[in-house]
Amino acid sequence: MQSDPKYDAALRDQLRAALQTRSIIFGKITLSSGRQSDYYIDGRMTSLSAEGAYLAARIWLPFLRDVSAVGGLTLGADPLVGAILYACRTEQIPMDGFIVRKEAKQHGTMKQVEGPLKAGSRVAVVEDVVTSGGSAWKAIEAVRAKGCEVARVLALVDREEGAVEFFRAKGVPYLPVFCKSEFQLSPK
Repeated sequence: MQSDPKYDAALRDQLRAALQTRSIIFGKITLSSGRQSDYYIDGRMTSLSAEGAYLAARIWLPFLRDVSAVGGLTLGADPLVGAILYACRTEQIPMDGFIVRKEAKQHGTMKQVEGPLKAGSRVAVVEDVVTSGGSAWKAIEAVRAKGCEVARVLALVDREEGAVEFFRAKGVPYLPVFCKSEFQLSPK
């Protein structure tokens, strides 16, 4: 990992178990990067469960106290953003959310970034699973175009396929909770 964040050990253990049980899928899979894999980590299978949403939001709260908004590229970030906003409210942490569309809408408000994001905001971008960093980078470019500063990228799982180096080269702090090597990635 690029840095050594101090994630809560108990939450981390619970989240790892949830991801291992719910999100690891075996078989020939084509990743969003176009690469082939013998397994897939479907973060939404965890983030769309009450347990997974709760654990992800709680583990990231300490890393959100210096930002005013959190969001990311749809669809992986959507459930995480909702869970984080709820957790922030319960802890009286002021926070707005945003969702970045892959492309700007071609009708209505024609926005690419949805939500009450204001120019000048300091934000965190969240992802469920990161391979190369390309999806998070799309979100970063979109919020920077709105005049926002990206404080960091938070990911549940880094597939260890170049994202650490990518974000280091871009000068964006990157804090995955887990790396793929921390999971059982072959059928028992």
